[in-house]
Amino acid sequence: MTAKQLSVAVLGCALAGVVALAADDPTMGTWKLNEAKSKIGAGAPKNTTVVYTAAGDSVKCTVDGVDGTGKPTHHEWTGKFDGKDYPVTGDPNEDMRSYTRVDERTLSVTQKKGGKVVSSGKIAVAPDGKSRTVTNTLTGADGKKINSTAFYDKQ
Repeated sequence: MTAKQLSVAVLGCALAGVVALAADDPTMGTWKLNEAKSKIGAGAPKNTTVVYTAAGDSVKCTVDGVDGTGKPTHHEWTGKFDGKDYPVTGDPNEDMRSYTRVDERTLSVTQKKGGKVVSSGKIAVAPDGKSRTVTNTLTGADGKKINSTAFYDKQ
């Protein structure tokens, strides 16, 4: 085997490993908001579809929904579940987000704007992997705390 063939083989194995790890992560996939089960605080945004996909050795999170006034929203984040801040694009309420893996099915999430925490919460995937619960506390435009609990079904 030539050095070039060996390099290609090693790269292929590494990429397959990343894809396999992402496939085993219960967070990955498409999640649709179950509004009937959710309790979204007044003035809080509503993330109707959340998609987690592998992006090299990172994770890409794409979110579609509506803001607190009902206006359509779309934002994206690419990073790792390592507790470090990574940039968010498309969301006027946050510019950085960090996820920390608590356990196999649970993440904590913190969102910041200009270095200040504007929202924090927990994402817990059910043991069967078919649903998840997102509890979140954010600071509204008026400075008051808004609590939300959103239920999602895996698609």
